[in-house]
Amino acid sequence: MRVRSLPLPERFVDHFAGRGIRELYPPQVAAVEAGVCDGANVVAAVPTASGKTFIAQSALLTAGGPGLYVCPLRALAREKYETFAALPGVDVAISTGDFDATGEDLAGHDVVVATSEKVDSAIRNGAEWVDDLACVVVDEVHLLGAERRGPTLEVTLATLRRRNPAIQVVALSATVANPEEIADWLDATLVESEWRPVDLRTGVCVDGEIRFDDGTERHVEVGGSAAESVADGGDGVVEDTTPEDGPDATDLTAALVADAVAEGGQCLAFVRSRAEAATLAERLAEDDLAERMGIGPDAAAVGDDVADIDGTVTGRELAACLRAGVAFHHAGLRADHRAAVEAAFRDREIACICATPTLAAGVNVPARRVVVRDQKRYTGSSMEWLPTLEVHQMCGRAGRPGLDPHGEAVLVGEASTREELVERYVEGDPEAVESKLADPASLRTHVLSAIATGFAETEAEILDVFDGTFYARETGAGGLADAVAVAVDDLVDAGMVRRRGDAETYRIDATPVGETTSKQYVRPETGARIVKGLRTAAGMEHATTLTVFETICDTPDMQDTYLGNRERAEMYRFARANAARLTTGMNEPEDFEGWLESVKTARILEEWIRGATVEELVEAYRIGPGDLDSRVERAEWLLSAAEALADTVGISVAAVTRARSRV
Repeated sequence: MRVRSLPLPERFVDHFAGRGIRELYPPQVAAVEAGVCDGANVVAAVPTASGKTFIAQSALLTAGGPGLYVCPLRALAREKYETFAALPGVDVAISTGDFDATGEDLAGHDVVVATSEKVDSAIRNGAEWVDDLACVVVDEVHLLGAERRGPTLEVTLATLRRRNPAIQVVALSATVANPEEIADWLDATLVESEWRPVDLRTGVCVDGEIRFDDGTERHVEVGGSAAESVADGGDGVVEDTTPEDGPDATDLTAALVADAVAEGGQCLAFVRSRAEAATLAERLAEDDLAERMGIGPDAAAVGDDVADIDGTVTGRELAACLRAGVAFHHAGLRADHRAAVEAAFRDREIACICATPTLAAGVNVPARRVVVRDQKRYTGSSMEWLPTLEVHQMCGRAGRPGLDPHGEAVLVGEASTREELVERYVEGDPEAVESKLADPASLRTHVLSAIATGFAETEAEILDVFDGTFYARETGAGGLADAVAVAVDDLVDAGMVRRRGDAETYRIDATPVGETTSKQYVRPETGARIVKGLRTAAGMEHATTLTVFETICDTPDMQDTYLGNRERAEMYRFARANAARLTTGMNEPEDFEGWLESVKTARILEEWIRGATVEELVEAYRIGPGDLDSRVERAEWLLSAAEALADTVGISVAAVTRARSRV
């Protein structure tokens, strides 16, 4: 099927032709035949690089009204915004922040690209533009099963469909085990395919021997300054420099990367932690991959550009690695760092990225070979296997259409784990997507939203609101009713909602605190903690900005800040010395360790507003520059919520305004 045969204006046909898109891939043909250009709901479960974005464009450009593209991550939202903005004559807007606004400036655009959190917050604040939507596309729909993002995505989709039953829904995913259940939930036609424009072979490497799922094998020499390899049928002879006890996982990873680079390919190497990503990148930098790939000047220029972003230790280390043709990538980097690394990789200015699994969550960085060095991570009490879905997300990044003859995904293992890795990740199916709305904290948040926005005034009406969720489909009416009843009781106890009337005919409405909490897009637990902290601060003789920071940092909406063993005693002494300025007594927290982490975050923010530089804080508190950026951003949001809640309850704490003006 040709693009020209689709019901698209000529300018779009010419646009796609200019990018070499004239013929549709088989999954795209199937989506068209399923009615994606005719307003039909479609769930497309197709591999990475098989044309999901074009399916989305086909729906949005033929919808006959405004469209919404929902992304799970800001970085992905920016990427999709640029894709749609390149379409001739299409007015595109992007929104990923400002959780206390309606986003009415988004009205009137042809396509809006936003995170599900932004759409949810806009709905809570009375946005009317969502009622005019003709089509909504949901990318990475398998994230319905994510702990934090899943419930928001699920409720947002259900709300949009409830408010506008005629809206077209197109859901996309590369890795989902139960797409038929999601399609059934969305009243959609399922388009399921394993077709890829570039073949993917997946295997396990043990002691330099890779066995792929297509029956081929490859030998990678480990231990030399440059890895050499012999594929099936090769006649090369290499000297065995492998240590007697066998190469370790890092040596194998380095050999696999060098092997791919020697053939002109790029690599993604996935490890379990930030520290491991940086350490592996520094190890690979010793191999001078840039020179081997013939991109020395380009890599050096990228390194120089990144060095100019900031002067942190992390930034300097990243720049040094980039000059050698390798990078590390994780959430501790600043957004500018991550964007520079991703762009350099796409432009073939670096050979390898060493990353944590977050890189596989949707950002477009395909590579010739993906190496998954670590298949387990520490979960707080023990080392646990990574979910199969997560590993498949990583493996799916292998193979670039038009550039690679095939893609390779290689899991690094040992003789004792080979069979387990094959069974679990090479031959195994990803886990089924299950709703996480059953989590009490998530359900309370969205029940409060339904009440505060006026969508529901009784438990029966709340059930109507949630009847369209994936959770309702899974649990049935009885289970949903029980869970909602518990959530309402919890919200009453927290002072977020109240019952009015007699026991049989009562109505439920939000208290002023509950309404403000919902509009400020913070969790009920956060709203209650902030109000409690404000009341304590109002009664203190000398409430300071540290007082306010400790309050907002001791909430579930502030990210945890890791507290190392060497810091624990010092942070305890700091908390004790500043006890008069904290709203929580030393003997009060049920989770003392968690509270100390909150104190650490508060201390960092306090030093930030007093003039400490990013470089000083990164070195003093062993955090990434991106961690500081995210804490400051969240502090701005939570301080805004604190001001609104203080006004709601009639409390004046001058330190809140001082903190917000300085942060």
